[in-house]
Amino acid sequence: MNRSLFKQNSTLYEYLQIIVGATLVGLAYNIFLLPSKLAAGGISGVSTILFEMYGLSPALTQVIINLPIFIIGWIAMGKDFSGKTLVGTFWVPFIIFLSANIPYTITNPFLGALYGGIVLGAGLGIVYKGGGSTGGTAAIAQVVKKFTGLSSGYSQLIVDGFVVIASIIVFNLELTLFALICIFITSKAIDTVQLRTAATKLILIITDDEDKIQGLIHDNVDRGLTKVRSVGGYSNEQRTMILCVTEQPEAVQLKRILQKEEPSTFAIFINASEILGRGFSLDKYYGQKL
Repeated sequence: MNRSLFKQNSTLYEYLQIIVGATLVGLAYNIFLLPSKLAAGGISGVSTILFEMYGLSPALTQVIINLPIFIIGWIAMGKDFSGKTLVGTFWVPFIIFLSANIPYTITNPFLGALYGGIVLGAGLGIVYKGGGSTGGTAAIAQVVKKFTGLSSGYSQLIVDGFVVIASIIVFNLELTLFALICIFITSKAIDTVQLRTAATKLILIITDDEDKIQGLIHDNVDRGLTKVRSVGGYSNEQRTMILCVTEQPEAVQLKRILQKEEPSTFAIFINASEILGRGFSLDKYYGQKL
């Protein structure tokens, strides 16, 4: 089904994101974290500890512990969040139950921390983009984010850190350190997925000849631009600052042109994490007369 059809119904699309993301979270647990004995934070980390100590079912453990935390998230974040969290909360242990005997597992703690962190972070990031949570400390992390202003990744890192440090009681120091690596990678993967980090550049050009620079941009990279009147801090002279966002190859091309045509022009190339609007998240020429 075409993705645009899901976007017409944003609620359906968000719930689909939660299901896909929660599936990745469950698979990350059974393929990477549990076999490697990595208590990488969250209720999954607690269930790993309890499985190692008493052989308790990780899926059942997560369901039981998540119920009171789900109520906390409902009260703090609202009904819409709780409905989406409800799906994530029970979908993750459902996937863990279904994939309990999956034949492809990683027991090496380094590989488990590296790839488990990436897959887990990608799954949580997708869930968060859908406006939901997988329950447990993920719900608590979203509450922390709401009241502290921290990013989802750093909120998750703080909350999970307490669980990982506690795991040293059951596992050795080496596995605990690998688990810390895992949650750090997870936090970075969450933020990368949420920001949809792309190969785009924000280019700031300060020039005395705005017409020439504008012509170079239009003729060579075919991108829009914004002109801002500015004053030099040293010379106190009026100048124009041109803002332009391009894809990575276009930025390289524009850099070469500026070095050739206007070598004295002051230009700054900045990484842009996510671009919304015409030419990036929307069709470049949709609805326009060419």
